[in-house]
Amino acid sequence: MGFIATENKGFRMNFENGLTISVQWGTMNYCEKKNLGAKYKDEMKKPIWESTSAEIGVFNDEGLVPIGDGDDVIGWCSADEVAKAIKIVSSTKDLDKMKSKIKKLNI
Repeated sequence: MGFIATENKGFRMNFENGLTISVQWGTMNYCEKKNLGAKYKDEMKKPIWESTSAEIGVFNDEGLVPIGDGDDVIGWCSADEVAKAIKIVSSTKDLDKMKSKIKKLNI
């Protein structure tokens, strides 16, 4: 269990059920700040890095668990959507049920 910070652009939360949710809003993530032309680690050059949206991903012991339609992650999530996803990921042990519940969020 615990928290992990990721270079001023996001965080991960590790849960007792063995799953981890990643919430990222950097220039290389699917979010308001997406900018493939940005310089490496632009996020680290500012004391505060903000975004109106973020990308979420889910990991287990085997790696990234695909949760999006046609993609491993889901982008452009609002803070409320991220909060709902955190609740789902933290409270499930069944990956298929987790994916189904996240899909029902329509994000």
